[in-house]
Amino acid sequence: MTARNGSAEWNGSIESGSGSVTVGEGVFEGPYSYESRFAEGAGTNPEQLIAAAHAACFTMALSSVLGAAGHVPESLRTNARVQLRNIDGAPTLTRIDLETEGHVPGIDDQQFQRHAEEAKANCPVSRALTGIPEIALSAKLV
Repeated sequence: MTARNGSAEWNGSIESGSGSVTVGEGVFEGPYSYESRFAEGAGTNPEQLIAAAHAACFTMALSSVLGAAGHVPESLRTNARVQLRNIDGAPTLTRIDLETEGHVPGIDDQQFQRHAEEAKANCPVSRALTGIPEIALSAKLV
């Protein structure tokens, strides 16, 4: 498998400085700052990028699990929310909520739940994020 890359640049102090983040070779570029990370300022932040990566990886994993079981999905959509909280004075990722919806002909809710849990357990990003105390999953057929 090939290695993937991303980069970041930062200028100035943590509170008044700013930076830019690049995914791949310019696939996505965006600004980030103290305000965009710890308040509601414009720009992105590492937690949003983790959320997007987790949503993308999980959704592909779910498609793979469903397909292997003979149930190719018509559509899947996943939202991920990463929670950043201060724990003992240190910013810490404490929880990820994955919410997925799928239009998958030929299966019932119980099967969909089982396949979603399998995808969550085997998604490479989920496995990489095992240090986060809680990764919650909500899955429903639409």
